[in-house]
Amino acid sequence: MRGFLAAIVFGMVGFAAVQPSTIRPARVPMGGVVAVAAGTVSVVPPGLDTTQFSHGKHAKLFPTCVVCHAGAADPTQSIFPDPGECAQCHDGKVEVRVPYTPPALPRTNLKFTHAKHAAGLEEAGKSPAQCINCHEQEGAPWMQIQFVALSQCFACHGVTAPHLQAPDTACARCHLPLPQAVKLTVADVKALPKPPSHDSANWILGGHGRRATAESGHAIATSCTVCHARNFCVQCHVNAPDQPAIQALAEDPRATGLAITLEPPPSHENDNFLHTHGTTKLSGQGECSTCHTRESCLTCHLATPNVAQGIYPAGPGRAPGAHVVRTKPANHTEQFVQHGHALLASARAATCVSCHVRQDCLECHRPNAAGGVRYHPSDFLQRHPAAAYARETSCNDCHNPRQFCATCHLKAGLTANGPIGAGYHDAKPFFLAGHGQAARQSLETCTSCHAEKDCLQCHSALGGRRFNPHGPGFNAAEMKKKNPETCTVCHGTNIPN
Repeated sequence: MRGFLAAIVFGMVGFAAVQPSTIRPARVPMGGVVAVAAGTVSVVPPGLDTTQFSHGKHAKLFPTCVVCHAGAADPTQSIFPDPGECAQCHDGKVEVRVPYTPPALPRTNLKFTHAKHAAGLEEAGKSPAQCINCHEQEGAPWMQIQFVALSQCFACHGVTAPHLQAPDTACARCHLPLPQAVKLTVADVKALPKPPSHDSANWILGGHGRRATAESGHAIATSCTVCHARNFCVQCHVNAPDQPAIQALAEDPRATGLAITLEPPPSHENDNFLHTHGTTKLSGQGECSTCHTRESCLTCHLATPNVAQGIYPAGPGRAPGAHVVRTKPANHTEQFVQHGHALLASARAATCVSCHVRQDCLECHRPNAAGGVRYHPSDFLQRHPAAAYARETSCNDCHNPRQFCATCHLKAGLTANGPIGAGYHDAKPFFLAGHGQAARQSLETCTSCHAEKDCLQCHSALGGRRFNPHGPGFNAAEMKKKNPETCTVCHGTNIPN
């Protein structure tokens, strides 16, 4: 009788399990030979030695099944007989001694008890419920038992579809959610069978997300919970904390036994993808934030971090995201570095700043500014005042304004000939009338030539011409609160309130 009711307990270990689609081949189900369509194929329990015992040879010895399988009627007892009971006959005198070791209790995700199923059979009109209702074909001789056929299970539960294609709600009738199936190991989870739906071409890129919620109409389909936990989804989904269906799954580290490799969708293989990805949304595949973290964007977009504001940063509860490797565009050849990049940088600087920061330029141009390839175009000297004033780039990155600029201006005669006279600002004879705005916009430019005493000739409350240096909307109280010493330069100790 050892293999008799053991079929119920062991035989359905691999029953109605779900495995996600990966690039790996389908795995072998835990239950050994498994029926996937209506029929009489039984589930053979994993590791169960069916040669140890022959029920047919013992048919005349046992009037009931519970003589050996007491646990079927009393949950407090073992489902398998004690070896000592076998030895009462197989003692070497009455019968030859035989080795027998009761099978270990199964690791299963089934919501199965004999008592519950017996009650169900009685409710269905099979009263009193008998073991042969499930373990013998109708009309078979006594003790001609079989492992439970899935077709019999499906018939009682009203499931007409093949096993791994059963409706979403049918899975919960027999199976526990993964976090509640505490006996399963990581290896057990890894070996769960894969439904045919997971082999469809679009299963990863959109299909699984719709299936996870469409069938049940709830946050997560019941069938998904049989094999999956949140930890599985977080292998790919950077946006996991923001997806209700994923958050509806409980956490369970065993779920990563069903490993999946994050791979780029077909659209990413297009030759022009790098040039168009900024304005292209992946149709039918979700937003970029599904697979990419903000760090993915910043691998390339160092100088334009704002492009990544809509992407989630890496953090707890999110997938690590796609690993992006920064590569050179096809036109960045050796000739481009020597001869072409300067023209492109001058004509379309915005293109360069998508990937480059100013430091990239300075690494080459700062060490030998006077030699090699010139950073500025040949006629730049004629228009450099406008470029410096407009701050097209920061002159201070390469030049020391007080030494470099002042030395050149002195040689050119661009020096002041009086306290407020013309000189450096000859390009604008009336510059003095508007110098306040220029100072507020770029005071560091002024300090290249001027010291504080130059300003105090006019802007001092203690002497001089006493012009008010404060622009419109100046908050004297706030300035005094932050740093009153600044006020003493012009006001001395008599700082107005």
